Amino acid sequence: MDTMPTRLRALFFLNGVGLIALAVAIGWVWFFALLGHIVLWPLPVDIPVSIPDDGRAWRMAHMEGITHGLLLMALGLGGQFMRLGPRQFVWLFWAALVQGWLFTVPTIFNAIFGTRGLAFGGGPFKPGLANDIIYLVGWPPVIAVHIMVVLALIGVWRFAKTA
Repeated sequence: MDTMPTRLRALFFLNGVGLIALAVAIGWVWFFALLGHIVLWPLPVDIPVSIPDDGRAWRMAHMEGITHGLLLMALGLGGQFMRLGPRQFVWLFWAALVQGWLFTVPTIFNAIFGTRGLAFGGGPFKPGLANDIIYLVGWPPVIAVHIMVVLALIGVWRFAKTA
């Protein structure tokens, strides 16, 4: 068993920063959706926009990017405290990336289409094709997050036993 390779830790951190950058972009879109204009004082810019303005959906998209970005960054920084085999690290990496990006990106489409993607057919929320696609896209990260958590726990446990 080895600790996480430096390159893998850097790739975790890079993807985490990427999700934080996406969260910043989502924050700007949310801001402009609330205003109904692209306004950047003191710049002489005032462009009317028509962006769906469901504040809860944009907040969710924004927070998913922040939360999962920080999680990936933490895995990169904390990788030095894990002991796993090479294949287990590969599984941990891809499971973490799948859950991080596929829990974040679909929430943007939820905000745009006014869906939630929590139930096939909409459940108590707005039904439609967009909802059903987002729901189906949500299954891989649901599985991946469990793989990621189990492997991270095993890795940290192994390290703690030998430290």
